[in-house]
Amino acid sequence: MTSNNTELATFAGGCFWCMVKPFDQMPGIESVVSGYTGGDSENPTYEEIKKGNSGHYEAVQIEFNPDVFPYEKLLELYWPQIDPTDDGGQFFDRGSQYRTAIFYHNDNQQKLAEKAKQDIEASGRFKKPIVTEIKPAVPFYEAEEYHQKFYQKNPEKYKQERQESGRDAHIKTYWGEEYTK
Repeated sequence: MTSNNTELATFAGGCFWCMVKPFDQMPGIESVVSGYTGGDSENPTYEEIKKGNSGHYEAVQIEFNPDVFPYEKLLELYWPQIDPTDDGGQFFDRGSQYRTAIFYHNDNQQKLAEKAKQDIEASGRFKKPIVTEIKPAVPFYEAEEYHQKFYQKNPEKYKQERQESGRDAHIKTYWGEEYTK
């Protein structure tokens, strides 16, 4: 059943394959779509994005019910999925298309994202500066079908990608194993 009370959240966190599952299984999440945002071209393709010169980020767009799963909880789940100190990509995925960013859809999301970033900075969890950008949402383009729900379609390759990339090791080191599930 789809609720009429939904909002969008858009997060760039490196490879979008690894960003879907953490959100997809939460109550109040209506959908998690892999795609591209933040660049100059309309309707980009994966082939264009992977070259790294379109300005787009690989991202996920989440439709959620804020009464069931508030935006603050999305942020609490987002930060452990990334290395917010790396402005050259994420883990073994290098290039501008793999940078991290929070694309806010309204003033409240902007305020909450900025506060969450300040809290991460103040926590002392990371020794290097937090470079994740907080930007206004711009057009989001859905990625090709074979990228959608990759963790379900290709569970072994998904598991291998997470392990080999260093993402899970990073998450365990900075946040704990419960964030790798």
